[in-house]
Amino acid sequence: MHYVVLFTLLTASVLADVQPQHYSFSPTVGSGSGSSYSLTGEGRITAVRVWEANSNFIYGFQFRYGFIWSSVVGFRSGQALEMELFDGEAIIQISGKYAHYLQSVVFTTNRGRTLRAGQPTGHSFNMYPTHSEAELRFISGRYRGAITSIGAHWAILDPAVNSTDGH
Repeated sequence: MHYVVLFTLLTASVLADVQPQHYSFSPTVGSGSGSSYSLTGEGRITAVRVWEANSNFIYGFQFRYGFIWSSVVGFRSGQALEMELFDGEAIIQISGKYAHYLQSVVFTTNRGRTLRAGQPTGHSFNMYPTHSEAELRFISGRYRGAITSIGAHWAILDPAVNSTDGH
C-alpha cells in the first residue's frame, strides 16, 4: 500500500510539467521480483546509460535530465553503454526481450537512433506512447541482482521546459 501511495505522489511530482491529457503508461514486463525502482528527473531526458554483463542480462539504468545524471537503478555491473541525445531528440520507443530478468533493451529516438544492450532471447516487448508527440519521461519496475521488470511512462512536455539551453 505504501508503494502505491509513494508511486502516485512521485508520478504527480514528475509530471507537474506535463499536459495531463497526453500522459500514457506502458505496463511492466518481466517477472517483477525484488525491489521496486522509479528512474525520474526534471525536464527532458538527454542521455541514457545501460549496464549489461557478458552481453546478457540488463543490470542497471541511468538517465541524464538536462545536465544532471539521475541515480543508478539496479547495479553498475558489467559494461556501461551510453547514448547522448541531440537537441530536440527524444526517446519514443523501448523494446527488447525478457524472461525472469530483462534480457535485452533497445531505446529508440525520434531520429531513428538506437541504444541496444543485452542478449535478444526470451519474450518480446514493445513500448511506445499513445500520443504521437509524447516522449519517455521515466521508467519504473523491479530489480533483484539484475533488472526483473520495466514499465515506461510517456508524456508531452510543456514547451517551456523542453529546452536544455538554460532559458
